[in-house]
Amino acid sequence: MKKTDRISDFVKDLAAESAGTGDFDARYSGYFVCFNRGDYYEAHDVLEDLWLQTDGSDYAFYKGLIQIAGAFVHLKKQHARPTHPKDGRRLAPASRLFLLGQKNIAPFAPLHHRLDVTDLIRFCATHYSAICESNYQINPWNPETLPQLTLEIA
Repeated sequence: MKKTDRISDFVKDLAAESAGTGDFDARYSGYFVCFNRGDYYEAHDVLEDLWLQTDGSDYAFYKGLIQIAGAFVHLKKQHARPTHPKDGRRLAPASRLFLLGQKNIAPFAPLHHRLDVTDLIRFCATHYSAICESNYQINPWNPETLPQLTLEIA
C-alpha cells in the first residue's frame, strides 16, 4: 500500500473525531486530532499529504504546522529514551523546528483557518526558551499534560 493510500484511509478514520471543524480539508482537521492525542508523527504525515498538494499562501502555513509537530516528535522520543545515543540528543533539533515553524506561521497571525496563530507562536516560543535556557538538558514535554491545539468556533 502506498503512503498516500495509507494516509487517505487514516484520514477517513479521523473524520468522525474532527466533526465540527467546518469546511476544512479532513487532513487539516485530522492534524489537530492527531496532535491533541500526542500522535505527532501522524499529525505530521496527515498534514504533509495536504501540504504537498498545496501552492499559494497556505503552503508556508501548513509547512510551519508540520515543523511544529516535528518538534514534538523529537520531544516525545527524547522523553521516552533520554539516555539513548540518538533519542537523547533530540532537544536541539526540536528547538530548531520550533523556530522554523514559528517563522512559517507568523505571517498568518493573528488568526488563520480558525487557528490562533499568535497563541501558537507564543506556545512554541515558551518551549524553545525552556529548552535553550536549560542548555538542552530539560525537555518541557510531559505525557501527563499533552499540549492541545484548538480551532476557534466559527
